[in-house]
Amino acid sequence: MNNKGFTLIELMIVVAIVGILSAIAYPSYQNYVQQARRADAQADLLELAQWMERQFTVNGTYVSDIDGDNDFDADDLPFKKSPADGNDTFYTITPAGTATTFTLTATRAGAQAADRCGTMTVTQTGAKTAAANDCW
Repeated sequence: MNNKGFTLIELMIVVAIVGILSAIAYPSYQNYVQQARRADAQADLLELAQWMERQFTVNGTYVSDIDGDNDFDADDLPFKKSPADGNDTFYTITPAGTATTFTLTATRAGAQAADRCGTMTVTQTGAKTAAANDCW
């Protein structure tokens, strides 16, 4: 008798191997995804910091009421989330400042909420902070 095909034992061994490999690979993949989202947020923070510097050059102040509601808030920025384009929001960006200083803060949101780096900031001096030292 010439049997062709897989036995149930062989199939279960393959399923177990695939399960073990995916249990190892998925957390590593998630870590890389979080790093990529973090890098996008950092680039967006630096882009907004450059925008703030241009505002200071033009207006003589970092605090500009672009939207006309008599306060300086996220609505006065060209964008207030990261990534700046697209429907997803992984960080919300908020400004704080005076005429001669500013701090831009990126706060984790959505699928990025579990990121170990926490809230990231950048100031007018270029100082960058995050919860962990190796995040910037």
